[in-house]
Amino acid sequence: MRVLVICPHFDPDPAPTGVVMTEIVKRLIEEGRDGDGHEVEIVTSLPWYTQHAVEEGWRGRPWRTERTAWGRITRVHPFPTDKRNIPARALAFAGFTGLAGMLMLFRRRRPDVVLAMSPPLTLGLPAWVTARVRRVPFVFNVQDIFPDVAVEVGAIKSKRVIAIARRLERFIYRRAEAVTVLSADLADNVSDKIGAGSSTEVRVIPNFVDTERIAPAERQNPYRREFDLGDRIVVMYAGNLGFSQPLDLMIDAARRFRNRDDVVFVINGGGSERPRLEAAAADLANVRFIDFQPPDRLAETLAAGDVHVIALRKGLARSSVPSKLYSILAAGRPVLASIDPETEVERVLLEQDCGVTCPPEDSQAFAAALGALLERPTELAEMGERGRHFVETWISPAGVARAYIDLFDELRSRR
Repeated sequence: MRVLVICPHFDPDPAPTGVVMTEIVKRLIEEGRDGDGHEVEIVTSLPWYTQHAVEEGWRGRPWRTERTAWGRITRVHPFPTDKRNIPARALAFAGFTGLAGMLMLFRRRRPDVVLAMSPPLTLGLPAWVTARVRRVPFVFNVQDIFPDVAVEVGAIKSKRVIAIARRLERFIYRRAEAVTVLSADLADNVSDKIGAGSSTEVRVIPNFVDTERIAPAERQNPYRREFDLGDRIVVMYAGNLGFSQPLDLMIDAARRFRNRDDVVFVINGGGSERPRLEAAAADLANVRFIDFQPPDRLAETLAAGDVHVIALRKGLARSSVPSKLYSILAAGRPVLASIDPETEVERVLLEQDCGVTCPPEDSQAFAAALGALLERPTELAEMGERGRHFVETWISPAGVARAYIDLFDELRSRR
C-alpha cells in the first residue's frame, strides 16, 4: 500500500505533532516489512519549530526532496511568522498549503490513500483535491479542532473570519471518508459539525504512548544536576508556551510558595508567551525557565519533575487533548491539571487516581490543589505508579499504526 501523508512537522522537527506522525510512519513501514509492502511519501515543512525559523542547513530553497528506503520526504518552506500576528500567520499557512498542495498533486505515482494532519486546517484542502483527482480515500487526522482553539484563546475575534473558518472546517470534514480524533470529546465535537446526511466516518484513534522509551527513572539525574535543581520538589511544566497554556497559574503559585526553599517551579519550553512569563517571574528566585530539550532527553526531563502541570484555557479541553498527559504518566509522575471538567484529561486522572484537577484559569484553586499535593509526598509516588500501570495498557505506537492500516484497508475495500 502506498500512503501519501501531508503534515505540518516531521522528524527531525521536535514539534509534538511531528513526533506523533514520525512514529506512526515508522510503524507503518515496520508493518510493511512483515509482508504488507507499505510505501510512504511525506509532504511536510522544513524544520522550524524550535527557533520559529527555518533551521541552519535547511535554508536556501523553497523545498527539498530526499529519497529513503521506504519512500520519499518533500520538505516545503513554512513561511514562519510571529504567532501573535494572526493575519501574517494566516498568509503563511496559505503559502505553505499552496506550495505543499502543488507538490502533492503533481506526483507521478498514484497513492492508495491520502492522510492529512490538522492543524493547520488548510492542509485538508490539497489532501482532498489530490485524493479526488487520484480517486483514492482521504483521511483527515485532527489533533486540535480549529477554529475552536483559536476562538477560545481570542486569537481570532472577527465574526466574519470565524464564520469562514467554520464553513471551511465543515467542508473538509464532509469530504473526508474518515476523520480521526483523539478522544470521545473530540469525536462528539466533529460529529456535531459534520451533521446529518454525510457518509464521513468519525473514528477515535488516540495518540500512542511509548512505554519502552519513556519509563519511570530516578529523579536525581543529569537534568537536575545540569540545571542545579538539587533535591527540591520540582513542579514542572514542559511544552509549548503559547496562548492556549495559561501558565500565569504557575507564576502565581510560585509567588504564594516563595518562602518554601524546598520547592522550585520549572517551565521547560519555548513559545510566544515565554518573554511575558519571564518578565512576570523576574522577581521570583523559585522559578526557572529552561529551553526545549532534545527529544532523546524527554524521559530524563520528565523524571526530574515531581509534579507535572497540564494547563489549558477555558473551553479548550473539548477541542484539544494534550499528548503530554500520557508521556507524564508513562514516566510514573503525577499530574496537576487545570482543565475543563468532564473532559478526557480529567476522566483519566480521576478514574485512575493518578493526579488531581482544578478549574481552568483559577489561580487560587490551582495553588490550593498544589499545596494539598505537597503535603502528601508519599501519595505522589503512589499516583505515579498508578499512572504508569494505566498507560502500560494503553495503545502502543504499533497499535496506532495498525489502527490506521485497518482503517485504510477498510476504506479501500469500500471503493
